[in-house]
Amino acid sequence: MPELPEVEHVVRALRRAVLGRQIVATEIRLPKLISPTAPSAFRGNLKGSRISGVGRRGKFILIELDSGKVLVVHLRMTGKFLVLTPDDSLPRHAHAVFYLDDERRLVFQDQRQFGVMKLVVNSRLSKTKGITELAPEPFSDEFSVCYLKETLARSRRTLKTLLLDQTRVVGLGNIYAAEALFRAGINPFKTASELSARRVERLHQAIRDVLRAAVSGSSTSRINLENPNGFSYGESFGKVWQIYEREGKACFKCGARIRRLTHGGRSTYWCPRCQRR
Repeated sequence: MPELPEVEHVVRALRRAVLGRQIVATEIRLPKLISPTAPSAFRGNLKGSRISGVGRRGKFILIELDSGKVLVVHLRMTGKFLVLTPDDSLPRHAHAVFYLDDERRLVFQDQRQFGVMKLVVNSRLSKTKGITELAPEPFSDEFSVCYLKETLARSRRTLKTLLLDQTRVVGLGNIYAAEALFRAGINPFKTASELSARRVERLHQAIRDVLRAAVSGSSTSRINLENPNGFSYGESFGKVWQIYEREGKACFKCGARIRRLTHGGRSTYWCPRCQRR
């Protein structure tokens, strides 16, 4: 699943590709994508709107329109945007097509069909289900050491489980939670409330460091919206993963063998020496 850095790169790519363009027509090929809104109402609300901004809240993509509405999109497991010319064939699993005023098409493609899309009034965005529950953004002032310390102190869950909870920490998925815990030298199975103040500070810094590195040029994303076969996740940054998907390999820090355990339905990686309980 795309995590915060991947979504940030999609947002940046969309800004370059479609900012300022007008939506002249919309085709919904999978009605459940916009449920419970009827396709006819959805099309009507979008027609003639100009894309005035593209942003992000957590893993939600926010396509702002000059009509005062916002198209809220969550990619979930396999959702992606493509920008196609009139000569390009529509790919498989294309579930929404936005026809732009320059004859290109903005296409939402989703093989697993888990993605969601909704149109909301801008003034109601912060109260939208899924967004209103989100924790502070990891680079915001609200996501302070004090905030993280209080959040961990209230939880009896394991650290890895808590870090994946978007209502507690925004943007971390399985990859970045593992990388942040490794950088901080903290065992993923440790109970959140048992973390010392010193380790909370280390974890806070590690979360920001790993996300910052992933959003930079060494990102997990290689995104070309104009090439359906050139859009992928997990490439560049994957080359410098220090712990994720390295089961049985030597730890870069101490040489111990990296371990893996299925925890909470997901693979958890850790170094038994650097991340002792």
